[in-house]
Amino acid sequence: MSDIKKAPDGITANRTLDAKGLSCPMPLLRTKKEIEKIKSGEILEVLGTDPGSRNDIPGWCARAGHEYLGEKEDSGFIRFYVRKK
Repeated sequence: MSDIKKAPDGITANRTLDAKGLSCPMPLLRTKKEIEKIKSGEILEVLGTDPGSRNDIPGWCARAGHEYLGEKEDSGFIRFYVRKK
């Protein structure tokens, strides 16, 4: 597993995708679809419970050119933050 990048405090998302309860590859597929709904420079927050997303979302961001801002642990799920290129 790669190092976990923590999202900065006070980060505010422009849009939130609830992918809790979904298993690989659905969280990533839904993230790809949802990011098309925001403008360049805006932030998408993805709520997920699939531990594979910790590798999938940052890896996809690197390939697609989006900025992976990090993640935050919450009660039973993880918040991932992506800034659209």
